Amino acid sequence: MKKRILGSLCLLLLVGLVGCQDMMNTPTKRVEEYLGKYQIMDQDVLEQLEHIIDEDETLTKDQKRDYQALMEKQYQNLSYKIKDETIDGNDATVTVEISVFDYQNAISKATNYIEKNQDKFETDGKKDISKEMDYKIKQMESVTDKISYTLTFSVQKDQKEKRWVLEQLEDDTILKLHGLYNPEN
Repeated sequence: MKKRILGSLCLLLLVGLVGCQDMMNTPTKRVEEYLGKYQIMDQDVLEQLEHIIDEDETLTKDQKRDYQALMEKQYQNLSYKIKDETIDGNDATVTVEISVFDYQNAISKATNYIEKNQDKFETDGKKDISKEMDYKIKQMESVTDKISYTLTFSVQKDQKEKRWVLEQLEDDTILKLHGLYNPEN
């Protein structure tokens, strides 16, 4: 009798686990998984960020460190709300409203200030990019205002693996996630 009950429990557990995995295989879950990696600062996300920052030859070592800290703050404070999911066969879209620090506004204000006060950002009478970047980073560090964007993520079903896969994001979407989107560019 105990073996039957134990066997039945194991069968129920197995069926439950398979069902849970299937419930996790939705377009919305793929988007939540992607955004969640930013929020928990997943190792892959951080390595990608470090790689991009390391490639920037205009930043000093200290500026790279400070900029990385700004992006990590952005990731940890990213919030989102799923608005809609639309599935059409093997294609789907997930509409999400995100809220991020408005770093672009700080950069725009800093750029305007630098343009009007160029003499403060010169060394020996020449434009000093490092001073300008120090100023921009300092302005970004003081940002507390957030901005919201509505993003649409495209997701496709991989027929071989029967799994929903997030498509490559557009550059504008990535800039919005980082709070660096400038509609004028």
